[in-house]
Amino acid sequence: MNDPLNTGALAEIIGCAPGDLKVYDLALTHGSTGRADYQRLEFLGDRVLGLVIASELYTRFPTASEGEMSSRLHVLASGATCAAIAQRLNLTDLVRFGAQARSDGGRYSDNIAADAIEALIGALYLDRGIDAARTFILTHWGDMIDGQQEAPKHPKAALQEWALARKRRPPEYEIVAREGPDHSPRFRVAVSIGKLARAEAEGTSKQAAEKAAAAALLAELEGQTE
Repeated sequence: MNDPLNTGALAEIIGCAPGDLKVYDLALTHGSTGRADYQRLEFLGDRVLGLVIASELYTRFPTASEGEMSSRLHVLASGATCAAIAQRLNLTDLVRFGAQARSDGGRYSDNIAADAIEALIGALYLDRGIDAARTFILTHWGDMIDGQQEAPKHPKAALQEWALARKRRPPEYEIVAREGPDHSPRFRVAVSIGKLARAEAEGTSKQAAEKAAAAALLAELEGQTE
């Protein structure tokens, strides 16, 4: 049996009271449940997100070339950016999963987080129209569109860039331990850059543990340079 939609938490995320609960219910349902899921809304939301950002780039940067706007759009609408925003909003706390996907750490998956926020944008567009979708997007992407705030990078990508910029060896990841039953595992992963530095972290999936370890090592390395 699936958990009921948390309309209070949903309203806080989208910034208004949801109208058509059925469309939001669909947007927050993963395919692992065996029910109709968010894939079609994800498709729609991806296009709405792209249109709003493209329109803002065209308006805010009147002298920018097509190539420059395309590059900016690619980063702003990327899976990494969408996932970071979704995770900041704790959006995956509202997503309903099947038992297997839940035990596999689906709630901590960046791919699912990115898909879910695009589906949510699609649902908001259908429920409240383009103005509400645009308001939501500008609330969470606005500073990045202006360039006042960098688009968030996945910690693993950021750590890779840190190493390359300093001509260091690429980060290497290693599973240190795996504990717990199959339906609720815990992974401990170590990441190192040669003999320069090493960090460990835990997560409910290998991917989540690697992400946490990369973030920990990056924070340690950046702290050393301050």
